[in-house]
Amino acid sequence: MSETQTPDTDVAAGTEQPTADQTEKPSTSGAVPAPERLEELEEAMRDVVDPELGINVVDLGLVYGITEDEDVVILDMTLTSAACPLTDVIEDQARGALVRSGLCNDLRINWVWLPPWGPDKITEDGREQLRALGFTV
Repeated sequence: MSETQTPDTDVAAGTEQPTADQTEKPSTSGAVPAPERLEELEEAMRDVVDPELGINVVDLGLVYGITEDEDVVILDMTLTSAACPLTDVIEDQARGALVRSGLCNDLRINWVWLPPWGPDKITEDGREQLRALGFTV
C-alpha cells in the first residue's frame, strides 16, 4: 500500500479529502508502452470493475494514462469521487490484473484529481453497459 497514494481521512468530518500530492495532474514519469503493450495493459485493466457501478475502470474513463518504468507499470487513475470508500478494492483488483497475472513486477497508482472525472470520460462501450443496467447516459 505504500506504493499508492490514497485519500486521507478527515476524522472529525468523517470524509476523505485528497492530499496535496493527489491534486496534481497526471504524472509524466515513465515511458508510454509500445501500442501492442499498451493495448495488453488496457485489456487487463478491463478486469478491474468499479464495485459500485459494475463497469470496468477503463470504460468508465477512470484510467487517465499508463506508463512503464523498467518493469513497473504506473497508472494515472482517478475515481468518480475523491471520497470513494472503495479505493482499496480497486487497487487490489488492479494489482491482480497486472502484477499477479504476470504482466509486470510491480504497480504504482498515481491518484489524480485534475482533470476531474465526469460522465464525458465514459467510453461508448461503458455507456452501453450502463444503459443495460438501467442508467440514462
